[in-house]
Amino acid sequence: MIKKWISGYTNSILESKEEHRMEFTPYIRFNGSCREAVEFYAKAFGAEQPKFLTFGESGENPAWPMPEEAKKLIMHTEITVKGKKLMFSDTFPGMPYEQGNHITIALMPEDEETARKIFGHLKEGGKAEMELSETAWSSCFGMVTDRYGIGWQINVLREH
Repeated sequence: MIKKWISGYTNSILESKEEHRMEFTPYIRFNGSCREAVEFYAKAFGAEQPKFLTFGESGENPAWPMPEEAKKLIMHTEITVKGKKLMFSDTFPGMPYEQGNHITIALMPEDEETARKIFGHLKEGGKAEMELSETAWSSCFGMVTDRYGIGWQINVLREH
């Protein structure tokens, strides 16, 4: 399931890669109300009904056991409004959530070298929330909060 979903997601990003060298996308996190909020936004903006990937559908990593309450929460979803993407997720249990940290900017550089350079600069005086590493959907993914409190997700998408 996750591979099919990731394939469709990365293909939609890669389709626009020819026009844009790098995309900046708002990424909004919720504290358990992602599904309800995104369905509301899709209706409000006239977007197609989104597909939802839950943390439970993403598979478990033995090094990071998944709490039962996390399995139904939304790991990722997105809507497209007038050709522009908005991305969303629930906050994973145990991760901090407070007003101000629930919106991040998802950045999709073309390659890992660029991703590492940008991540390194953003990390100076800031804090790596998740160091750059390979994931199921990305050859290089990490999350960092810069010295000004802005959250960034750096994501080099796999080409399928």
